[in-house]
Amino acid sequence: MAAVRVHSSIQSSLTILSHPFHSSSRLLKTRLHFPRTLFSSLLSSSSSRKASFCSCRADNLTGSERGVSDSFVLTTPLYYVNAPPHMGSAYTTIAADAIARFQRLLGKKVIFITGTDEHGEKIAAAAAACGSSPSEHCDVISQAYKTLWKDLDIAYDKFIRTTNPKHEALVKEFYSRVVANGDIYRADYEGLYCINCEEYKDEKELLENNCCPMHLKPCVLRKEDNYFFALSKYQQLLEETLTKNPDFVQPSFRLNEVQSWIKNGLRDFSISRASVDWGIPVPNDNKQTIYVWFDALLGYISALSEDQEQPNLQSAVSSGWPASLHLIGKDILRFHAVYWPAMLLSAGLSVPKMVFGHGFLTKDGMKMGKSLGNTLEPNDLVQRFGSDAVRYFFLREVEFGDDGDYSEDRFINIVNAHLANTIGNLLNRTLGLLKKNCQSTLPFDSTLAAEGNAFKDTVDKLVEKAKVQYENLSFSSACEAVQEIGNAGNIYIDERAPWSLFKQGGAASEAAAKDLVIILEAMRIIAIALSPVTPKFCLRIYEQLGYTKEQFNATTWSETEWGGLKGGQVMAQPNPVFARIEIEGEGGNGSEAGAGAGAGAAKKVVKKKEKISHAQGVAKS
Repeated sequence: MAAVRVHSSIQSSLTILSHPFHSSSRLLKTRLHFPRTLFSSLLSSSSSRKASFCSCRADNLTGSERGVSDSFVLTTPLYYVNAPPHMGSAYTTIAADAIARFQRLLGKKVIFITGTDEHGEKIAAAAAACGSSPSEHCDVISQAYKTLWKDLDIAYDKFIRTTNPKHEALVKEFYSRVVANGDIYRADYEGLYCINCEEYKDEKELLENNCCPMHLKPCVLRKEDNYFFALSKYQQLLEETLTKNPDFVQPSFRLNEVQSWIKNGLRDFSISRASVDWGIPVPNDNKQTIYVWFDALLGYISALSEDQEQPNLQSAVSSGWPASLHLIGKDILRFHAVYWPAMLLSAGLSVPKMVFGHGFLTKDGMKMGKSLGNTLEPNDLVQRFGSDAVRYFFLREVEFGDDGDYSEDRFINIVNAHLANTIGNLLNRTLGLLKKNCQSTLPFDSTLAAEGNAFKDTVDKLVEKAKVQYENLSFSSACEAVQEIGNAGNIYIDERAPWSLFKQGGAASEAAAKDLVIILEAMRIIAIALSPVTPKFCLRIYEQLGYTKEQFNATTWSETEWGGLKGGQVMAQPNPVFARIEIEGEGGNGSEAGAGAGAGAAKKVVKKKEKISHAQGVAKS
């Protein structure tokens, strides 16, 4: 059906435009009048922001952006606090932390933003169900996220809460900018609404009985008087943006999804709610609150102003915008790759450089869900297995961007084989030989020890391979490359058999000592190259090599170059860096994988969890 919308802006009187709407909903347009005083602070610069489309940042908002090529700003979604954190949100944040740590190793000035989205109908309902106020509920759940991030070794730089008054001020300023550009109008709207998604749905995307395909619950018919954002106005500009920036949406197959959505026609969407009290009031209309997504997306910018006394959009943007990377679950791709860029363009701001939508997690091949009684709780995993094991498994075993599966048996086998055996045991037995034959002191520089040795060349190539894979967000392949260094080290030491050479004395003993230095230099490189994924594990390796925590924290990727260990350096006493996981009552028979597990290896005994099936999506904001 065709309808007419009426715009109000500070540049012109009312403008009438036509707009197609899907027949499943009815849009009854009314005039929107905003007092001129609402935009008094914007009048002086309004001439540069008329109803034209700006494909780059507004000149007065660039700030220091031109000189921050060494900066890297990345974000997770702002997680919705209607319930405690789940494995989906943990997965996104682990991946983001690995990216942040790698970029810091490269010497980039990293701003890693995460936080919580705390407004909306679901949150008010969740608080009421618990007998608490929305504010109290948000405090509890937001703290639960912070606690989990600490337990998972998440080194974020900014944690933004959308109930922060500074955030609210920036949302209202942004909203006013969009109004000033003629992109917000008022209308009556009737359609099918999913309370869990907090979004109106088209009938064509619903299942039988008007059920939401994501939450499998019926949508309700709702009629409201709302404010709308003119998304359809940005159809052509978004198409051009994706054409000129093919890397904007990753992986590439998700770009195809986004292009399909846009080509099928963009519909204006409601950005306010008359029936929701728990939210930021619409400027000049306290009877409506700003739609939770229009509010939460601004958290990526307001987080940049966290340390400022009286923040505004200009100061926030000059502190690091545009973001280098938005890391999200694929279920919220439309909001980040379609709605958000259009909103930014309307306000005269740059779009982010990349949006990466990763896949969902399953358990034992099944979707996860509380109704099925098979959710995967991140707190439980960390308490049972430790943060390094959790981080390593999900980044090593899930091809980033695709869906991935968790199986406890595979989890235990993988971390035992890779961390305890291949890397941990290689380090432990090499240090043991050094202690026995060289008093834990390196007899040679690692550069001298490796002269003419092909093993060094193998390590150099694998380190470069890992770097390239990290840069491509291919964590699994990066981990595999580092793991190959450990595999090569085990093969090398088994073939060289330094324990036998030491017994021969003379030149053979000297060759054996060089072999130990070569392996320990490889372990030093592994400790740096794998640190984005398993920071605590790698710190323990580094400390075993005689370094301090401060020295580890100051390392850069350039130090993966061969030659770090020097003659005369004293190693720590051999001590296992990763406790092999065993299931209680199984004696470790079924949970150990890989060769060379030492008889004296440390063990971590855990209770067996019964297999139940799983239906939980990943990383919902």
